[in-house]
Amino acid sequence: MAKTSRKHPATLTIDTLWQLARLGAPSLSPDGAQAVASVTTHDMAENKARSQLWLLSTLGGQPRALTQCGEKDGQPRFSPDGQWIGFVAQREQQGQKDATPQFYVIPPDGGEARRVGEVATGIEAFRWFPDGQRIAFISWVWPELKGTKAQTKAFKAFKERKESGYVTSEMAYRFWDHHLPQGRVPHLHVMDIASGKVSDLFEGSAYELSRFEPDASTFDIAPDGRHIVFAFDPGQPKSIDARNALVELDLRKSKFRECVRDAGWDCSAPRYSPDGQRIAFRASHQGLKHTMPCQLAVLDRRSAAWQVVSAEWDHEVHAPLQWTPDGQAVLFTAEQKGRCHLWRFDLADRQAEVVVAGGTVSAFDQAAGTLVSLCDTAEHPARLHAHRPGKADRRIESFNDAQLAPLDLGRTEEVWFTGALGEPVQMWLHYPPDFDPKKKHPVLHTIHGGPHTGPGDGWHYRWCWKLFAAQGHVVVNVNYHGSSGFGHAFLDSITQRWGELELQDVEAATDWLLKKPWVDKKRLFASGGSYGGYMVAWMNGHVAPGRYAAYVCHAGCYDWTAMFADDAFSWHAKELGAWYWEDPAKVASQSPHAFAGAFATPTLVIHGALDYRVPDQQGLAYYNTLKQRGVDARLLWFPDENHWVLKPRNSRLWYEEFFAWLQRHDPAQRADKPGRKARGHNAKRGS
Repeated sequence: MAKTSRKHPATLTIDTLWQLARLGAPSLSPDGAQAVASVTTHDMAENKARSQLWLLSTLGGQPRALTQCGEKDGQPRFSPDGQWIGFVAQREQQGQKDATPQFYVIPPDGGEARRVGEVATGIEAFRWFPDGQRIAFISWVWPELKGTKAQTKAFKAFKERKESGYVTSEMAYRFWDHHLPQGRVPHLHVMDIASGKVSDLFEGSAYELSRFEPDASTFDIAPDGRHIVFAFDPGQPKSIDARNALVELDLRKSKFRECVRDAGWDCSAPRYSPDGQRIAFRASHQGLKHTMPCQLAVLDRRSAAWQVVSAEWDHEVHAPLQWTPDGQAVLFTAEQKGRCHLWRFDLADRQAEVVVAGGTVSAFDQAAGTLVSLCDTAEHPARLHAHRPGKADRRIESFNDAQLAPLDLGRTEEVWFTGALGEPVQMWLHYPPDFDPKKKHPVLHTIHGGPHTGPGDGWHYRWCWKLFAAQGHVVVNVNYHGSSGFGHAFLDSITQRWGELELQDVEAATDWLLKKPWVDKKRLFASGGSYGGYMVAWMNGHVAPGRYAAYVCHAGCYDWTAMFADDAFSWHAKELGAWYWEDPAKVASQSPHAFAGAFATPTLVIHGALDYRVPDQQGLAYYNTLKQRGVDARLLWFPDENHWVLKPRNSRLWYEEFFAWLQRHDPAQRADKPGRKARGHNAKRGS
């Protein structure tokens, strides 16, 4: 009898990762029967991304592509009457190419999208008025100018200027990867859908929205359409760590009223109740401490009194907020022990309950008794589900099923161990597809950034744990002290002593792993990005050489004095305990560069020139120091990437260099016979 060959499942590759569709936040039709979402796909050959709008049935119908012509169609929202889907795009129509993002509408039953009006300074985000006849939107304008004609003329002159210099007297002038528009501030505007006519609601006033990526959660429109509430920084100069007030604008009288202002509190994400009598918002007691969480607060518009209602619930409330239709509760997402759930917070008894359990719930919407959620887990990228009371949850798309079906992604396990201060610490293990507990396996720490984040049961495209595991490593994520989702005390425990407790946790995790018979103690690696990059640089100066075979430092903080060039410098003294000119010794005691004399472990250093949160001189200084000390080091520097690596080809190079570095310093790989092809190089071209 002839032998039959057994076909082994495929493993995840870089190219397969980039073939997956990435889903955006959903918007429900008023009757809850349909959802619309932006779906982004990438072309590795063209090195480009394309985003289309898809219409999805919550009742079981097949998804349908709604837009075809645009390349970056995003932020779709159904109008209140369901007649239109509005979205923001930058496309060409009737021979005219948009110089900036514009507002478009398209009927949900199909047809051509139509540009509404023309805003020279572009549209950042929008909300529909309840009557569906207008939108409120954000645009960056010159505050001293009046009228759309003056703004259009100024924008044209600015675009045609020959000078390239950026001139400012502002304290905040760049954010993450872009400079704030020179001389402009974000104002709220109103656009009439029928005529396209635009008016600036803040014109002639000192009001503006946050200068740091203002979105649709920074303002809301009252159910009667007569008032708008927004978050406003009353301080000068404008700063990234501002304490915002809430201001309400009476549209009929053109009068502003500060409805919530307390010097100790930062207020954000306001949302009117269904009857318009209350406003829910996030409130953080920054006057008490800069690490205080955003809690749920409610303002009574009639009495002008407000109170924090979730003070006894030790979780941070995420934006956006949504009221339930009866006005008795507020929906939002919040982290809890390595997962992010969708919660319902009942105002009467001040109790929170999970509505949709993560994984990681990243977006949601509700209408007419239907709820849709966007959720990913460690096992799959984001998926959309419809939820109805008394009925089973319904998956409403299958964009990535064909690509994922033949893959063996390995399993993920959540474990706990005793870390710093004798407290329990969470760790996630992602096992390789062919994991055999009777064999020895290499281990790779992927140390998260923040530090105040808490990854776990989620899918990550830039640091894809399943892709790392597909190279044969057991991949480790430690939610060290300082991580979010474990209560405020745990998060705040590392303040002004960075590196101390986090390192104890990572090393305790390594000790836990070394007791497992399947760990190869000679094949331990550690990597991290941003604060995780800080951690591996810190480890290089504090962990005995030889414990880890190699490090990978992506966008890592290296020298806290030189880090004052970043966009968040106003936070430094709060986190480190002093300004560098006041107590240089205290700052240096938390800075990896001060321990350069102990550096000995080979390190791959990665950085992007457009990174303003951790300027690229941090990575270059670290790399130069390693080379000068004779430590084996390699540099991957991107002139066109920011804190992240977002272009498909650059991401592939990032993964290739990452895998090759681990292979180069893997004793098992070095012991291979000449000519053997390394596993990671097989993976790099999608084989």
